[in-house]
Amino acid sequence: MMWGVVGRQAGEVGRLIFKRCSNDNAAAMAWVAASKRFMSTTEMNVRDALNSAIDEEMSADSKVFVIGEEVGEYQGAYKVTKGLLQKFGPDRVLDTPITEAGFTGLGVGAAFQGLKPIVEFMTFNFAMQAIDHIINSAAKTNYMSGGTINVPIVFRGPNGAAAGVAAQHSQCFAAWYGQVPGLKVLVPYSAEDARGLLKAAIRDPDPVVFLENELMYGETFPVSSEVLDPSFTLPIGQAKVEREGKDITITAFSKMVGYALKAADELAKEGISVEVINLRSIRPLDRATINASVRKTSRLVTLEEGWPQHGVGAEICASVVEESFYYLDAPVERICGADVPMPYAANLERLAVPQVEDVIRAVRRACHRSSAEDQREAA
Repeated sequence: MMWGVVGRQAGEVGRLIFKRCSNDNAAAMAWVAASKRFMSTTEMNVRDALNSAIDEEMSADSKVFVIGEEVGEYQGAYKVTKGLLQKFGPDRVLDTPITEAGFTGLGVGAAFQGLKPIVEFMTFNFAMQAIDHIINSAAKTNYMSGGTINVPIVFRGPNGAAAGVAAQHSQCFAAWYGQVPGLKVLVPYSAEDARGLLKAAIRDPDPVVFLENELMYGETFPVSSEVLDPSFTLPIGQAKVEREGKDITITAFSKMVGYALKAADELAKEGISVEVINLRSIRPLDRATINASVRKTSRLVTLEEGWPQHGVGAEICASVVEESFYYLDAPVERICGADVPMPYAANLERLAVPQVEDVIRAVRRACHRSSAEDQREAA
């Protein structure tokens, strides 16, 4: 009932706007285009976005297959591969024993022969068992073969902290894999990111590490009809400005983008205009978008879940210092996870990962608007 009232009111407003635009053909056409985009928007959660991307790419290319633990009969540990076994059969959706080194090596070998494996890790913490295949075999073979061997493979699964799974299951691997020449490293935030980047990764001729977040699978986002088109992809290596601002830039990826946007909403109430950049890609890193934003706002906060030393934020800081140092009006602020193994206790776990209030305090410091409470907490 409420949606009906809202719809009728929106329709009346729309007709008034269109009437006013009727004497301006360009304005009228722009209004019609915007209306179509709005009306064609639906909602999708991240899990379904990933599932639909895999489904469509497997339908379009018989060389694509999925391999990993519980991806078939159990429908995936997080149900990302739900329905694929029934649709494509056990030859293309392969359940494996608990042996990451084994099935990752099998996937890399298949990619050497021209197939397009999607290797699922139940968590990227388990990928440490297979890191030799990912780096020494997948990442380096194209270079070592003089460009004669491509390795079209995707390594995907949840990355970073979840909840209550302690030190051995809570690591962010973005900086780890982001160091490696030969790999592409993608970090989706929204359903649009998940769908567009995964399709691009599957089609890419090089190995892609695709770092999802367990706590984001059930999060729902608006998606347009364009995003739902089977041909839709997002360019690898291109960040997205999620929110435009003029006072300060925040860079973030994966779940932390949501935290940055929440902080930006709160800071707007204080008159601070925040620009939020969703990195989408760690390697290649969109340095151009980051530096263009910093040259506009003159301030920067980097936000990530991972450890501070040699992190993604550290690399972004180096890029800005090298390319945009004289545009900075304040020191760069880095917000990272605590430099400790992840605690198991819930209260300590919360202290070990960035929170929205941490972002707000950092922005206030950079904008020279710290409150007395912020200063006490910093001390």
